[in-house]
Amino acid sequence: MTTIPHWINGSPAHGAATATQPVFNPATGAEQARVVLGGAAEVDAAVQAAAAAFETWQDSSLSQRVQVMFAFRQLLVEHEEELGRIISAEHGKTVDDARGEITRGREVVEYVCGLGDVLKGSFSDQVSRGIDVHNFRQPLGVVAGITPFNFPAMVPLWMHPVAIATGNTFILKPSERDPSAANFVADLYKKAGLPDGVFNVVHGGKEAVDAILTHPGIEAVSFVGSTPIAKYVHEQATSHGKRVQALGGAKNHAVVLPDADLEFAADHITAGAYGSAGERCMAVSVAVAVGDAADSLVEILTRKAGEVKVGPGNQPGTDMGPLVTKAAQERVENAVGTAAAQGATVVVDGRGLKVDGHEDGFFTGPSLLDHVTTEMTAYQEELFGPVLAVVRVDTLDQAIDVINANPYGNGTALFTGSGEAARRFQRRIKVGMIGINVPVPVPMSYYSFGGWKDSLIGDSPIHGPEGVRFYTRPKVVTTRWPQPKQQVTAGFTFPTSS
Repeated sequence: MTTIPHWINGSPAHGAATATQPVFNPATGAEQARVVLGGAAEVDAAVQAAAAAFETWQDSSLSQRVQVMFAFRQLLVEHEEELGRIISAEHGKTVDDARGEITRGREVVEYVCGLGDVLKGSFSDQVSRGIDVHNFRQPLGVVAGITPFNFPAMVPLWMHPVAIATGNTFILKPSERDPSAANFVADLYKKAGLPDGVFNVVHGGKEAVDAILTHPGIEAVSFVGSTPIAKYVHEQATSHGKRVQALGGAKNHAVVLPDADLEFAADHITAGAYGSAGERCMAVSVAVAVGDAADSLVEILTRKAGEVKVGPGNQPGTDMGPLVTKAAQERVENAVGTAAAQGATVVVDGRGLKVDGHEDGFFTGPSLLDHVTTEMTAYQEELFGPVLAVVRVDTLDQAIDVINANPYGNGTALFTGSGEAARRFQRRIKVGMIGINVPVPVPMSYYSFGGWKDSLIGDSPIHGPEGVRFYTRPKVVTTRWPQPKQQVTAGFTFPTSS
C-alpha cells in the first residue's frame, strides 16, 4: 500500500505523526493509498523551512522568480496528462475535466509570468521643493493555503504561484481525500528550479488546519471550502493577527428567459450542473425558469440529463464520474429523497445507479427536480452533487429577487437574447461573478475570483490583482537629496507640500 508523505524543505517527509487515512479510488470504492496526517509538529517544521527559505527568496530578483514560473508553467504543460490521471484516480472526475482544471490553474502561472508590469510602483516628482515620493510592494513572509478536494490542482494554483512570484514562501494543506496532486506539483516546482523550502506540503485534518491558523510564523492564510469552515478560518486566523482570504460555499442560479435559445441554454445548464458530478463551487444547482420558458426548458433538460454518460473518469466518452466518497454519494441521494418528500417533482432520478464492472464505486446519476420552492432543503442547502433544481417564476424581476434573497452570492447566469434584460440583470443582481449566456462564469486569471455574501468571508478575492495585493504590502517612501552645502531648516509643525 502506497503511503503519501508530506513535502517539506524540498523533499518527501513522513514527520513525527503516525496517523494515516485511506485514499480511495471513487470509481471502484477500493482503498488505493494512505496519506500521513500531520499536526502541529509537521506544520512547525514546514514553517521553519519556509522561514529560512524566505530570508533569501525575498531578496531574489523579480527576473529570477519569473524564470522559475516560466519553467514551472512548461512542466505543467508537459505533465498535464500524468497529473490529470492522478487527479481522476483520487477525485473521480474525468481525465478531460482534470486537464481542464490544470489549464485554468496554469493560467494563473502565466499571469504571474508577467508580474513585472503588475508590481510596478508609482513615482511623484517634486511633490515639495526637492522632495519626491514613490511606492512599492514587498512580500509578507511565510503564507499558507488550505484547499478543498474538488479542485486539487486548480485551487492551489490560484494561490501559490501568486504568493511565490511576489517573494513569499508557501505551505499548502490540501484535502486529505485527494492529496497526491499537491506532492506532484511540489516535485515540478523543484524541477523548475525553485529553492528548497519555498513550497511545502503538509497533509492532515483539523489538527493541521488549527496549527496553521494559530502559528505565529505564518503571516497570511488562503482558504477555499464550505461557508461554515470559511467563517471558522477567518475568525481564528484574524484573531491571531493574520491576513485571510476565505472563500465559502455557493448556490448558483441560471435564469432562463422565454426569449432564450432553450436548446442552447439547456445544453449549457446540463453541463454546468452535472460536470464533475456537481462537485464545483461554481456548479449550476438551480435553474430559474421564467414564464413560458418553464415547461419547454424542463422537457429539454430531462432529455439532456438522460444523455449524460456516467462512468469511470479514465474511461473515454465518460461525461460524469463518481462522487468523491461513499458518504457524499449517500448525502446526495438522501437529498433527492428529501426533495420528493417535501413536494418537489423528481423528473429524473439518479439514485441507485450501478455502473457495470464498478458496482462498488461511488456513483449516482444526474437528478432533475421540478417545482422546487425556496423553502425546500434542496434549494436552501449546497448539495455539492449532480442535482439540478428548477424554480419557476413569472418575471425576470422575480428571478432577481429570488437570487438576491439567497444567502450565497458566488456565481449566476442569465440566458437571454435581450441586451436590456442582460444589463438590468447584471446591474441589479447581488452576486460577485455573472455570466450572460455563460453557465459557469469563472473569470480569467488577470481578473480576481470571489463572490458576495456568504460566498466570501471578509473582503479578499483570490488571484489576479486582488491576489497580488493580498500577498504583498505597500511602502511609500518620501525622499530628499539636498545639495551638500544647502541648509534645510527643520520644522516642528506638521509637514506640508509648500
